[in-house]
Order: sequence, then structure tokens, then C-alpha cells
Amino acid sequence: MTSRHTDCHFCLQSLRGRKFALREENAYCVPCYDSLYANPCEECKQPIECNSKDLAYKGRHWHEGCFRCAKCSRSLVEKPFAAKDEVLLCTECYSDEYSSKCFHCQKTIMPGSRKMEFKGSSWHESCFVCQYCRQPLGTKPLITKDNENYCVPCFEKQFAHHCYACKKVITSGGVTYHDQPWHKECFVCAGCKIQLSGQRFISKDEYPYCVDCFSKFYAKKCAACKKPITALGGAKYISFEEHQWHGECFNCAKCCVSLVGQEFLTRQDDILCHKCGSA
Repeated sequence: MTSRHTDCHFCLQSLRGRKFALREENAYCVPCYDSLYANPCEECKQPIECNSKDLAYKGRHWHEGCFRCAKCSRSLVEKPFAAKDEVLLCTECYSDEYSSKCFHCQKTIMPGSRKMEFKGSSWHESCFVCQYCRQPLGTKPLITKDNENYCVPCFEKQFAHHCYACKKVITSGGVTYHDQPWHKECFVCAGCKIQLSGQRFISKDEYPYCVDCFSKFYAKKCAACKKPITALGGAKYISFEEHQWHGECFNCAKCCVSLVGQEFLTRQDDILCHKCGSA
């Protein structure tokens, strides 16, 4: 009985005194093994023979001497490298061609190092810090002002306005009234408390009122129709002695002709045109 490693499993020639390679417990002479199983080199396309070192990366293979940077041709054996579109590059060439520049220090963010991205720009992790306290921001909530990033506590301490009503920080939006900042939800009618942001309102004694409340509490009543005169939106009204009228209500009590800009006479609480008053 002969040993199972005495002859080549493929060509059956004797392996005595010859180099051979094992594959799945079968022995092959070197020529047979290379012709059957040697991987083609990605660079030179020649088979990587069993007596050569086979360097593999993501299912592809290279001779040791062919495993080089595609740009500068330096060997990548036992050195860090990066791949771009299936092309291998040393870290220096990859950085020159493809790596992002840090928004803060403008230096290259090297492959393999952690980078932070925010609003389309990139930072070194060590550069992505609060402008005020210099603590890393990481994935914490932040606020940007004048192209500088701040953690929320520092931004509130340095820049945030405080609502005139509730005294709490206004982090976004807000309303300005009498040169004072307000939360939108705090800017309400002094009478009915309805929110006034985006609504028409009237000021009285430094407080805002919706039109209905102002009319209810403060507006004078038209002597003719008895409805409030708010003058909102520039509406014209006429005042005489202790009485006021809407412009459209200032008419002769007898013939109803408009007296706006005309001479008129008074009789008790009525106003009359000159013709009706002289009759």
C-alpha cells in the first residue's frame, strides 16, 4: 500500500523528492496545483504560484511585488491603504485625492480617522467642539451662530433672549414687541389671552390687545351707529366736542347727506346739514 501523498492527485506522477501542495487533503505537484488553483494577479494578470505570497483583499489577489499604490507605486504590503472605485491607494495619495478637509483647521481628515459631518461640512472629531466651552459636541444638540457651533447651554448663556412674559429662553422664532422678545405662545391679548402672533392687534398702556378686546374695553362708540371706533387700518372718523362718528356715519340726521368736510349745525345730540338746520 502506498501513502496517499506519494503521487500527484491530478497527474498521478510521483511526488518523491518533489515539492507539492495540499488542497482538501489531496497532494498536488507544483505545476498541477498552479494550473488548477493559482489565483490570477490583479496587477500583472499572471498566476500567483504556490511558492509566491498571495495577498488578498475583498476577493481579489496580488503578487507581493504587485501590491502597490496605483498612484505613487509604493508597496502597500503591511501598510494602511484605502480603496476607491476598486483602485488601491496609500493613505497619503487617497487623502490628496479624496479625503475631506476639516472645516475648522482646513487640514485633511485622514482615512480611518473619525470625522463629524454637519450642514454639508466635515470636521476632525477633535475640532468639532463648542466655540465657548471647547467641549466636544459629538452628537449633542447644538446651535450655529456666525459659522461657529455652540452647545445649547453655552449658546443660551451667551446669546439667547429671554421671553418678556415667562422669562424663559427663546431658542427659536419669537416675537419682538416694544423692543422686548416674546415667545410666540406667550404673546397674547391682555384681555382674552388669544395668541396674537401673525394677527392684527392694538397697543394700550404697553399691552397688546386683539381688536375685539380693545373695542370692548377702550374704543369710543360712534354717536350714530353705537359701534366701536377703532381706527384700525387707518379708518377715518370725526370728533366734535364729546362725540365721535365713523366717517360713513357722519350724516345729516334728517336728510342723511354726508357732512364730511361740510358745514353742519347741531341740535341736541343730532347733526344737521346747513339746509335742514335752517328750515
